[in-house]
Amino acid sequence: MADLFGASPAEAPSGRRPLADRLRPKALSEVIGQSQILGPEAPLTVMLEGGTLSSLIFWGPPGVGKTTIARLLAGETDLHFVQISAIFSGVPELRRVFDAAKIRRQNGQGTLLFVDEIHRFNKAQQDGFLPHMEDGTILLVGATTENPSFELNRAVMSRAQVLVLERLGAEDLHKLVARAEEELGIALPLDAGARQSLLDMADGDGRALLNLIEQVAAWKLETPIDSATLGARLSKRAAQYDKGGDEHYNLISALHKSVRGSDPDAAVYWFARMLEGGEDPRYLARRIVRMAVEDIGLADPQAQAVCLQCWDTYERLGSPEGELALSQAVIYLALAPKSNANYVAYKGARKAAKATGSEPPPKHIRNAATGLMKDMGYGAEYAYDHDAEDGFSGQNYFPDGMERPTLYAPVERGFERDLKKRLEYFAKLRAQRGS
Repeated sequence: MADLFGASPAEAPSGRRPLADRLRPKALSEVIGQSQILGPEAPLTVMLEGGTLSSLIFWGPPGVGKTTIARLLAGETDLHFVQISAIFSGVPELRRVFDAAKIRRQNGQGTLLFVDEIHRFNKAQQDGFLPHMEDGTILLVGATTENPSFELNRAVMSRAQVLVLERLGAEDLHKLVARAEEELGIALPLDAGARQSLLDMADGDGRALLNLIEQVAAWKLETPIDSATLGARLSKRAAQYDKGGDEHYNLISALHKSVRGSDPDAAVYWFARMLEGGEDPRYLARRIVRMAVEDIGLADPQAQAVCLQCWDTYERLGSPEGELALSQAVIYLALAPKSNANYVAYKGARKAAKATGSEPPPKHIRNAATGLMKDMGYGAEYAYDHDAEDGFSGQNYFPDGMERPTLYAPVERGFERDLKKRLEYFAKLRAQRGS
């Protein structure tokens, strides 16, 4: 199945072959998009010009040209092209592929092995590629829609260069429509709004766009239709979203950073994107509470309570009405004063706790539960703060000999502005009474 398209219509044979296959590029120069790897100074161009093509991992969404570019690379380097899919291939098939590549190599012909969905292979299967990559039996080109840093073995990653392919932009999709219309010999019966809607439906996937174009062309309409009519005739393609994959983490990161950046519009947008992708609202509710604790903290002590109340409202209302309460929490957090002072203090305290090991508390704040403990000095000279002037004794509460650290540093925002004044006041009293 073709991934990217762009062959000259004069070269494309007619027939009932799918439009995507008929428009498959015949040369790398015909590939639409991906200038970041195919441009004049881009990695693949430099490799080909220098005659140093190495094993590659193509990482990108569906329909952006991974298979097509791999096939064209084989042609550019006079390598025999072999394509397998990790979904349908196992160890026996891999052995046959490697054995055939060895014979080919003995006869002076190299092999470019393209492995689609390479992340589907387990660790042992991925390890099986290594000796054949190292001795030159194969040049591996793997394709994956998942983050290779998480899904591929380090050994494979160390022997291959990762190249990122991007979803097609608006200009790329317009070029693709023009080539399709030339191949079909018609102008699509769409007004300007419907044409834009068609591009939106494709969502950056060139193969999906050509499939949509093929459907529209089959209608044989005599007058252009508008966006509403197009929408009624075609189903909108589902947005790319994998609740356990890379898009999941990308979108939750975008939501969290938009809240941290005090941008309620962006925050609600990413919140909605995740819901549209099928994310569990309860997962979002948990993450929203985390944002309140990590990025707002005591700058707005109500933030956490608001998030919990909105979560409770969601549980009582259910979907789809309950999501509105979660959206309210997102907006509240985005506009709340920000502070990570608690987060920083906690991380610093954990670091100090690890560094000091099992240092005991000073004896004056230990509990003298028995006579023996009292005789050992537990609780001796403890100053009861309620009896002290200003309700503050200024005693040391860290282990004896440990230099007093500064862990909590409130910011000059929101309620923490008041907490900072209190902290400075107690520090002044501690210095006076300590001296």
